[in-house]
Amino acid sequence: MVEILSGLMLLSLAIWLFLLLFWGQFWRVDQQLETSKDVVYKISKKLPTVCVVVPARNEADVIPISLRSLLLQDYPGNFNVFLVDDQSTDGTANFAQGVAYAVDKLEQLHIVSSADLPVGWTGKLWAMEQGVKAAVEKFDETSLKLPDYFLLTDADIEHDISNLRRLVTKAETENLDLVSIMVKLRCQSFWEQLLIPAFVFFFQKIYPFRWANNPKKSTAAAAGGCILIRTETLHKIGGLQVIRQALIDDCSLAKAVKSNQGKIWLGLSALTYSLRPYDSLETIWNMVARSAYTQLNYSPLLLAGSVLGMILVYMLPPLGIILGLVMGNLPITLIGLFTWLLMTLAYFPIIRFYKSPFWIAFCLPIIAVFYTLMTLDSAKRHWQGRGGAWKGRVYQN
Repeated sequence: MVEILSGLMLLSLAIWLFLLLFWGQFWRVDQQLETSKDVVYKISKKLPTVCVVVPARNEADVIPISLRSLLLQDYPGNFNVFLVDDQSTDGTANFAQGVAYAVDKLEQLHIVSSADLPVGWTGKLWAMEQGVKAAVEKFDETSLKLPDYFLLTDADIEHDISNLRRLVTKAETENLDLVSIMVKLRCQSFWEQLLIPAFVFFFQKIYPFRWANNPKKSTAAAAGGCILIRTETLHKIGGLQVIRQALIDDCSLAKAVKSNQGKIWLGLSALTYSLRPYDSLETIWNMVARSAYTQLNYSPLLLAGSVLGMILVYMLPPLGIILGLVMGNLPITLIGLFTWLLMTLAYFPIIRFYKSPFWIAFCLPIIAVFYTLMTLDSAKRHWQGRGGAWKGRVYQN
């Protein structure tokens, strides 16, 4: 028993040493758009044109803030906003019109009424597809060249006034085909502070940003809340229809771009925020459970491996400390303590980025328990035919 436990404890320690030293430095938060106010962003050649596409389904509570932040961008080039009202029942389109009128930007806002969702599409991608088509038709009507970029962004994002300028500058100066930022998620309530930084941490571990941003690596990822993509690149990959059934649409889009020799960049943002509140454990639970099993390709084998991995990597070290103390085995206790400290150090940068209490960095083992249970629930929902539920729609594999 002691030998088996010692072996497992050493394996857990070895995994953390490997992750910290050789796994793309995923734990760092250095992949960010420039935040210094002293930096002047300039684009030497003609300013690119941008069409912003916003899928919106029952977003009346957040659209006044998010749309205002888009319409008031300080980007000096030409840009228009195409808001796709995805059969909302709360007056989302009316609120959007009111915002545009209030900031005197009616000419820049175009409301697109979504058609019924066809078979084989997810709601968000169908809405974005209609927004892209409406933008293309608008440019055709005016005999103008197609926009240089599309900004695909969620309706619950409050953009920093310089966000579009920073995104375009990043794409132009580094010749990127896709630029995406993981906007700063809301982190105010107890459950948000406990679980939201971990959501980003786990995402970084699955898709190390440095690897995603390296053209020589196959890793591809994006954050669906804010994606800037070249129109030429979108056409090259076959448009949004090539990922029309994807529940994890952002990473699927990034994979399609990178698979076609496109260059992508993904980073964090300290200036652009998500307005979506997660005030309770239930709301965070549902957010994770909606797509966790999709991430595992609906595979029971991968699910089992994921659960065992979470136990070995996150839960075993503190358990080993307790068992080592009970058995009076100092080496097991010390290995468990050292491993726990390693994971805490790895977790601390994202905790600091989100300005959560420092002691939460020590809570990663219990946080892992929550996320493991959410993943199991995600699989259960899929088996019961309730997987992928969002905004009154249920999507299955």
